[in-house]
Amino acid sequence: MHKTSVTRKGQTVVPAALRKRFNIGLNSQLVWSTDGRVIEVTPLPADPIRALRGSTEKRRLLRALLKRRKEDKALE
Repeated sequence: MHKTSVTRKGQTVVPAALRKRFNIGLNSQLVWSTDGRVIEVTPLPADPIRALRGSTEKRRLLRALLKRRKEDKALE
């Protein structure tokens, strides 16, 4: 577990170990979401097409596409 604090401006720091593990660098984008109790931070891949490569193996492509669209809509 990593612990950080929040500045007066609402900023926080992503710990170095997590930045390295999830390849978070300059200009990386993070999605912040909550279920009302827990805050979740998810890094967005720099190249979403490459990140999806191989994710639909053994599943139908259309089903995977619809699932991704539903997840994206939930983030809006």
